[in-house]
Amino acid sequence: MVKNLIIAGSAVAFLATAAFAADRSVALNKEIETLEPMKGIVFWPDQAKDQKDLQKSISLEFSYCLPCAVVKGKTDDKIDYDWSSFEKMLDDIKSRGHQAIVRFRIEYPSETITNASGCTENVKGATAVPNYIKANKSYTETYSEDPGGDGPTYYADWSNKELLWFYKQFYTDFAAKYDNDPRIAFVQAGFGHWGEYHIYGTKLNFGVNFATKDYQAEFLTHLDSLFKETPWSISIDAADNNYTPVAGNKTLLGLNFGLFDDSFMHKEHDISQGNGDNERNWRDLGTDRWKTAPAGGEISYYEDKDQHEFLNPAGLYGVTWEDAAAKYHMTYVIGNDAPEGKYATKDRVYEASSYAGYKFEITGYAVNKVSAAVRVKNIGIAPLYHNAYVTVNGVRSEKSLKGLLPGEEATFTVAGLTIGDSETPELTITGDKLLKDATIPYKASLSANAEIIAGLLDEGGTTGIAGARSLTPDKGKDASNFGKSRAKTDLKGRSVQSKAARGAYYPLVK
Repeated sequence: MVKNLIIAGSAVAFLATAAFAADRSVALNKEIETLEPMKGIVFWPDQAKDQKDLQKSISLEFSYCLPCAVVKGKTDDKIDYDWSSFEKMLDDIKSRGHQAIVRFRIEYPSETITNASGCTENVKGATAVPNYIKANKSYTETYSEDPGGDGPTYYADWSNKELLWFYKQFYTDFAAKYDNDPRIAFVQAGFGHWGEYHIYGTKLNFGVNFATKDYQAEFLTHLDSLFKETPWSISIDAADNNYTPVAGNKTLLGLNFGLFDDSFMHKEHDISQGNGDNERNWRDLGTDRWKTAPAGGEISYYEDKDQHEFLNPAGLYGVTWEDAAAKYHMTYVIGNDAPEGKYATKDRVYEASSYAGYKFEITGYAVNKVSAAVRVKNIGIAPLYHNAYVTVNGVRSEKSLKGLLPGEEATFTVAGLTIGDSETPELTITGDKLLKDATIPYKASLSANAEIIAGLLDEGGTTGIAGARSLTPDKGKDASNFGKSRAKTDLKGRSVQSKAARGAYYPLVK
């Protein structure tokens, strides 16, 4: 008897006969020879463009962005945009095979904006508030001549109702347009100098030169509702209760934001090194936050040597990049000035980038005529924060690799296949947030004689994957019955008797 089985939600049809070839393991031997996407050492676009030898040693580029540069005005209740300059930047980064980390900022001490008609141009320290808002008579900015020695700085008028509306609406529109865009890997957001939650050197005045705590809470909650595919992060300085409402607020700490540290690996970064404010900030915002949202940042600029020497294999201030990255489970760090030192060789930057974030090893691979089971282990220091899928002969698993923690293994079933008795199906890891034709590399050292892992589908579309990750019998149990009493489940983990539960597979009589 022949049945057509259709996987709900994927519309992939396949034919299955009642007589199956034996389940079998597949030999697979691979080494990771290219850098994984969306992790590692990060340069700014100009540096990335200049460092021809380092193109394949990085996968990410960072850029500050200006709201005023993409906003032309407002018509009725809608913001008028011109994304052309932003698109040009994203395409430039993509042309090098890299993806972007973007941070839209408002205040930037001493910075001069040019070639952006929607902005205040050629004024040192001008804000990136769109000109259409600045033209409002109720809008008044404040000014600090040299806050913290960083130079002239204008501050947005956070009492202005139009600005408060705009800031939330801007991110609403941005997320709607770019959340699914594979050119963008991570988004950073915030208030204050560089969007880093402080205005050191200027007297804090909530609702004047800094957003109120109530508005900050409203804004962060709003961001959390917007980004479904692109992880978003805030500065670790958001732990400062003088500026923000985040630390100690269970509701806000429950939002799925990542963290970036703009002075990573400075001389007194950790408590054991001296002041330790950075480590305390990481701690106060959640020591387990890295399990669900990315940890990233920028190597310190406190001393020139910080950027120049952090890649020294012997370490900086007694701490190696590998030690620091592992402690904080770093997925990326901006090290733009590293090439100005002597340690940023092609091999060393690649090594440092490769060490960050996730890394996958295939530890089991089995197939039959209609399905494949693939066991994956994360051998990195952090999870992957984007959806990616085990893919066999172009067909994806239903379950995503996103969130697989370091040291964890999981088995992924791929259905809807037609596999020949002696075929070695192509195994890749794919995702919609990867650039076109990009895949995630993995390592594997598997024999065709390996024990067959659980997870293959039988003719009824059921699998023994759930609750049975062990490859060996439990001690004290009869090995001859190993696996026989295992409850069959469908791909959504629901117990079934003789065929897949309705809703995962729909048997159709031909």
